[in-house]
Amino acid sequence: MSDNKAPFLQVRSEIGPLKTILLHRPSQELEQLMPKYLDEMLFEDIPYLAQMQVEHDTFAQTLRDRGAEVLYFEELLSDILASDTIKESVIADTVAGLKVTAAALKEDIKEVLRSKEPRQLAAVLLSGLAKNSVKTAAQEKRLSFYIKDEYPFYMDPLPNLYFSRDYGTVIGNRLSVNTMKAYARQRESMLLQHIALHHPRFTRDGLDTWHNYNEADSIEGGDILVLSDKVVAIGCSARTSAEGIEILARRLFREDPEIREVIVIQIPFTRAYMHLDTVFTMVDRDKFTIFPGIADRVRLFSLKPCTGGGIEITPQEDLVKTLSRALGVPAIKLIETGGGDALTAEREQWNDSTNTLAISPGAVITYRRNIVSNDILSKNGIEVVVIPGSELVRGRGGPRCMSMPLYRDKIDW
Repeated sequence: MSDNKAPFLQVRSEIGPLKTILLHRPSQELEQLMPKYLDEMLFEDIPYLAQMQVEHDTFAQTLRDRGAEVLYFEELLSDILASDTIKESVIADTVAGLKVTAAALKEDIKEVLRSKEPRQLAAVLLSGLAKNSVKTAAQEKRLSFYIKDEYPFYMDPLPNLYFSRDYGTVIGNRLSVNTMKAYARQRESMLLQHIALHHPRFTRDGLDTWHNYNEADSIEGGDILVLSDKVVAIGCSARTSAEGIEILARRLFREDPEIREVIVIQIPFTRAYMHLDTVFTMVDRDKFTIFPGIADRVRLFSLKPCTGGGIEITPQEDLVKTLSRALGVPAIKLIETGGGDALTAEREQWNDSTNTLAISPGAVITYRRNIVSNDILSKNGIEVVVIPGSELVRGRGGPRCMSMPLYRDKIDW
């Protein structure tokens, strides 16, 4: 961004022109996936990494071509690890989060991590630490060095890290470092918090977060949609708890005078509807794309601030009417993926047809392979910018899942 006085963080809508975004380029963590441990890693398939990287590079270049600065998680992490003090803090938090109980073994792992240069350490923190790579003189004197269970890692790889939407969300001018529901993803948020606390790109304006990674109640970024400067929608899902939503809503109302409503959209608590943005995304001021039939399967609640810091909770009956009222637009159009055809919608939803990333009002990035859904968007006046995604989609996430917007220009309503 050319204006050095502009804040680094700003997201006041889902559709404002995208100027700065955080990605993670898939790397060796994907090569650590093993068929018998896919469930633990939240994966259903093993992607071909080389092709995955080609597709992700195309995604990043598409964003640059549309005027966005692309930052990479792994590069920011390497930057902060150049400080010995920060390096030691990251190592301490990493080891504290492992499923390792023996104090001596924890020290062995720390010793291995301390021996790494910043880029090497960043790579290990993302790709994992195998048991057979922890070899110290002290460990060879313990029985646990010779007898181990068959699980290969002391520190699991982070194959879901390229879904950068989930572990961090900018709302207004502040970052929420989200509490991830699954153990397999909790280190992602911890590392983001260290980046946010220590990297000069984040700290130049001073940093105060909406939420920290180690809070008890889960909330994930795929469930958070910043609809406008006044309204945030949050999905209550298998990954985001009602308690987490209420805590965040109270903080938003108390500390951001612009945000006056949180619309809670409870979706079915199943992996098929993992996050709200897997079935519902905003594509223009008055248009959303939606998986057919989901509007009849959600429960809606409007949360608004009360005098004295409380929250008024009001059930809502109709998604379209609720959105229209909250956004102050005459009408809302829900564009059904797959053209409303059940078979096509199911097929393309498997390839994340609803998970669009808005790059400006009425312009979205989607996977090329979702031909019918893309055509329907185009016929409804939406500019569709397509990217390849045959390997990226194997992690079950689309362009919105793969991106953490840090700065969007404000728009007029």
